[in-house]
Amino acid sequence: MTQSAFQRVDVAPMDEYNTKLVSYVHPPNWLDPTPANCYDLVVVGAGTAGLVVAAGAAGLGLGLKVALIERHLMGGDCLNVGCVPSKCVIRSSRVVADMQEAAEFGIKPPEKIDIDFAAVMARMRRLRAGISHHDSASRFQDIGVDVFLGQGQFVSGEAIAVNGKTLRFKKAVIATGARAVRPAIPGIEQVGYLTNETVFSLTEAPRRMAVIGGGPIGSELAQAFHRLGCEVTLFHRGSHILNKEDADAAEIIQQKFLQEGIRLVLDCDLKQVEKTAAGKEITFVRNGKTEKIIVDEILAGAGRAPNVEGLNLEGVGVQYDSRRGVKVNDYLQTTNPKIYAAGDICMDWKFTHAADAAARIVIKNTLFSPFGFGRYKLSDLVMPWVTYTDPEVAHVGLYEHEARQRGIAVSTIQIPFSGVDRAIADGEESGFVKILHQQGTDKIIGATIVARHAGEMISEITTAMVGKLGLSKLSGVIHPYPTQAEGIKKAADAYRRTLLTARTKKLLGILTKLS
Repeated sequence: MTQSAFQRVDVAPMDEYNTKLVSYVHPPNWLDPTPANCYDLVVVGAGTAGLVVAAGAAGLGLGLKVALIERHLMGGDCLNVGCVPSKCVIRSSRVVADMQEAAEFGIKPPEKIDIDFAAVMARMRRLRAGISHHDSASRFQDIGVDVFLGQGQFVSGEAIAVNGKTLRFKKAVIATGARAVRPAIPGIEQVGYLTNETVFSLTEAPRRMAVIGGGPIGSELAQAFHRLGCEVTLFHRGSHILNKEDADAAEIIQQKFLQEGIRLVLDCDLKQVEKTAAGKEITFVRNGKTEKIIVDEILAGAGRAPNVEGLNLEGVGVQYDSRRGVKVNDYLQTTNPKIYAAGDICMDWKFTHAADAAARIVIKNTLFSPFGFGRYKLSDLVMPWVTYTDPEVAHVGLYEHEARQRGIAVSTIQIPFSGVDRAIADGEESGFVKILHQQGTDKIIGATIVARHAGEMISEITTAMVGKLGLSKLSGVIHPYPTQAEGIKKAADAYRRTLLTARTKKLLGILTKLS
């Protein structure tokens, strides 16, 4: 059996688009290179963190020898089963919502919106394949990275084995990511279920879909698939979806879901799943009462587990937890000083942009911090994130309860979009801009934005926090009118008005008389 046949990977359905995808991110005819005598850096895992570390190190033009090992698809979750496919599907679902709400804008919508689910998914596969060359094995080979497609395993503190070859290294980086957690519900394995890793292989829309988990992944996909024609029931153990987000923000999303017709089953305990002639029967308990529902598909969208298996971490002194992943210090160094980690394998922030930022820290700390001087810290990052429901929820910094836990006294400024002209014109008045600042100062501690394009807006506040610009500076920034980002300036202006105390007003009165 040849190496390429043994390592062949297929992505369902294997149409022209997925064939193109696989030809880039796990080419069936790939031949591993002859290993160098010793690598400056060996990276295990070609998701976002691994790709950024490998490309960043090799692309410096310093002649560094870099190897990259990937057992499945280069690009990791983000390209293949995460950010890229989900946002393509979400975009199509937003078109449906716009058509449904067209009458509010004076446009007569069609009597029946004809959703071609197969075409929606084909568009997603086409766009994903078109993007995939950026993460391709051949591209990384071209920039000087030795790419090995297979399972890597540490054989010593200075070497990794892959496909029968030994790669010696000075430093190594674990970037193997995480995967969807298997639901601990009796019968679900026998009945079958979808995760974010398999749902994008659908070519027909399930008529009835259950989504388990009201966190970001579950909420995003529940809304998208409901808009694309599925009858969606969202199960969540908590009393409110998105319960880790700002409560006001989560309430807006929950009400939006109810308005759109998504069935929410909250405070529930899923007891079992059985296959029946009518479909997949889910038994659950809510408010002490046992209930049942029958669906055609189940999508598990709750929880991630780190990919720590098969690496022989124990053999090289790398401590890890099967739930939280590889243990690292603030410099992303594992308990083996020659081995670092980045991304979902070791971080609570399980976002593509967080993996990217962590990878840049790893490049600095592994290659350009002799004797530990000048190392970068993970804790220094100011990390924004977005839940891509409609409207979106974007956040950066601390929440109010976190600030209280840290003993930071904060004041809150909240600007509803019902007072922002562009939001009114857009018919998007239900959101808000909320900014927390340290009491008695204009220092921004955190912020939450709820808006259809909140993810595009949060970067202004993130930039201000990174640049240590307070609300006074933001108040002086000219924002084009009319834009929804004007809500940020309104929040900054609201802070400036708090400075108009009786004493400052008296002073201003004196100045006007002297002017």
